[in-house]
Amino acid sequence: MNMMEFTFDDPVQILLDACHAGERLPVSELLARLDGESDESIYEALEGLEAKGVAISLEDLPVFAVDSQTHVRLRREAQLVAEKALPGALEENDPLRLYLEELALLPACGDLPVLADALQEANRKEDSENPVYMQVMNLCLSRVVELAESYAGKGVLMLDLIQEGSMHLWQKLFAYTQGDLEAFRDRAIHSGMVSAVVVQAHAAGVGQKLRQALEDYRGVDEQLLTELGRNPTLEEIAEAMHITPAQAAVVADMVQNARNLNRVKQPEETQDTPEEAEQAVEDTAYFQMRQRIMELLSNLSEADAKLLTLRYGLEGGAPMTPQQVGAKLGLTPEEVVAREAAALSQLRTK
Repeated sequence: MNMMEFTFDDPVQILLDACHAGERLPVSELLARLDGESDESIYEALEGLEAKGVAISLEDLPVFAVDSQTHVRLRREAQLVAEKALPGALEENDPLRLYLEELALLPACGDLPVLADALQEANRKEDSENPVYMQVMNLCLSRVVELAESYAGKGVLMLDLIQEGSMHLWQKLFAYTQGDLEAFRDRAIHSGMVSAVVVQAHAAGVGQKLRQALEDYRGVDEQLLTELGRNPTLEEIAEAMHITPAQAAVVADMVQNARNLNRVKQPEETQDTPEEAEQAVEDTAYFQMRQRIMELLSNLSEADAKLLTLRYGLEGGAPMTPQQVGAKLGLTPEEVVAREAAALSQLRTK
């Protein structure tokens, strides 16, 4: 195949311009195009894709981990999920086990479809103190765990996935206006967890490896085209790259995605769409939610409030990983996770 040129100029804008509601963007394409970009650009792209209703597929995500200790833990969590051995197979003082055991003790507090109307009414009245938010949240926590299990082993520890999914859902509850609340819940949880995986993969340099694979594939394809006088087969490209045909097929799909995205035309100027107006409402609700969280933080110790502020970017900065927070506060990532879980548990009682 004769490869057309593709570039990675202005990757965030290219992605946002190219993708449309209902589409699924392969995570390999996202990471390759955002390789070398700042954390702020990563969050900008993730927020923009979510606002446009674009889902990110993790099916072609390579196995990765930020360090060997995390890699071992990720493999164990994936194994325990597959064996349905959580939480009992974990050590008694394991933070994930403690959280799951605490969650199991929460009493049922209503029916989600029934609470949908009350949630919609609370948002219409901007009644952020309404207990319906916590009722809905408590009903959804078990679903958060279920969805976290589907991402076990994908570069982010399960407790982090649970916390990211829960926080994202909490934020989105203040933007719910109508429709299937269960589907709304699942989209919000998935979005939070996928974003966590993308951010962690970016930090681990996965995008650089994927981008290099794209460049290698293109170079080998052009070289073989010259040498053979014909388009090389996938098997021939795989042999020259010293990878399997299945791996070469994955890279070939990435190449095609890159070519498609570079054919995007610049959108014409239009008036605000209903989706953009809805996003404006969501931004207002998000601001109100942040105000509520800051009020709740006053119930914590200064150290725990600082930890949550850094972890979720509550003062305007980008959210930090447990490793980054630990480096700031002189704690291990495990200590950050444990203290975060305890602080969030304390907030749920307020």
